[in-house]
Amino acid sequence: MLLLCGYWHMPITMSRPFKSRKLSAEPAVSYFKPRAVPLCELETVTLRLDEFQAVKHSDLDARDQASGAAAMKVSRQTFGLILAAARRKLADAVVNGKALKIVGGKKYGK
Repeated sequence: MLLLCGYWHMPITMSRPFKSRKLSAEPAVSYFKPRAVPLCELETVTLRLDEFQAVKHSDLDARDQASGAAAMKVSRQTFGLILAAARRKLADAVVNGKALKIVGGKKYGK
């Protein structure tokens, strides 16, 4: 915080704008949940479409991070961060018995 003219001011920081990712597949369903438990009784973990796509490229299609990143038109580091976040969310849902909701995000192309 800065003291200017007798008032405290928070410095304004601008984050980088979110870049669109190239997504080639949409999920067949948007919710997964444990069997025999009503959805209203479950906590929900939200998985974004880019996270869904990263898991598909890496785990289902058995691509390395470089080719997965190229397919999504992002850097390898960004792909790795997206993939790590997705795997953390998937593990949380499976281990702790939570529902998994797949939601849309900024995207382009098919």
